[in-house]
Amino acid sequence: MTANTHRFEDKIALITGGTSGMGLATARRLLAEGAHVVITGRDKARLETAVEGLAAGDRLLAVAGDAANLGDLDALAAAIRERHGRLDVVFANAGVASFQPIADVTEDEFDRVVGINLKGVYFTVQKMLPLLSGHASIVINASWTLHRGLPGASVYALTKAAVHNLAHTLAAELAPRRVRVNSVSPGYIETPMFHANVSAEAQAAVVADIAAGRVGTADDVADVVAFLASAEASYVNGQDVIIDGGLVAAIPQADRVG
Repeated sequence: MTANTHRFEDKIALITGGTSGMGLATARRLLAEGAHVVITGRDKARLETAVEGLAAGDRLLAVAGDAANLGDLDALAAAIRERHGRLDVVFANAGVASFQPIADVTEDEFDRVVGINLKGVYFTVQKMLPLLSGHASIVINASWTLHRGLPGASVYALTKAAVHNLAHTLAAELAPRRVRVNSVSPGYIETPMFHANVSAEAQAAVVADIAAGRVGTADDVADVVAFLASAEASYVNGQDVIIDGGLVAAIPQADRVG
């Protein structure tokens, strides 16, 4: 999709987990379309690398912090208030992957994943509410695993199903403020997290399950997030957009039975 260099002119956007993958691609996309962007990340070195790569000058603000830490979220809100005074777009993207059989899930691992993927999203939205302008847009990063069972993904998938439901609820709750809330459900997307969790041997099998015949890119997701965040999607609310090349809904010809 070709960027519209004026679609987000003078808009203020927050992207949590903006140092790599889908978050970084979305930051790049919104900056290209005129936005002032705030990115967050837990790793200061990766945050600095992202800032250097985006090369957006004073249109980019980077704030180090953990989305699961409410004190860090308070500091983030204060930094945005001081710099911009408002937010027009929130992409609640920060998250972690976790894949193991349910019998192997420890309490510590459960708490870690729920803390970042669910608690972090929930309180990111809560802490940013006072900053949201009229007609603001919130996009929450969910996952295709809320639509189709994936063995070994019990904790990860339940957090993504929860934030998907949160988007529905908040679309209703924030309607009086004219704030729209939607979620996106990416399929297999080529990011550092994908390569860390899917072996090289398994990647061929992954592609065989995708009707589009390829793994998605972070830019594929950024295109959809930018649309949902824009005025072009002003009548799209409380929805989930699956960005998966057909993984959930379409069986590739080679996999047909009978």
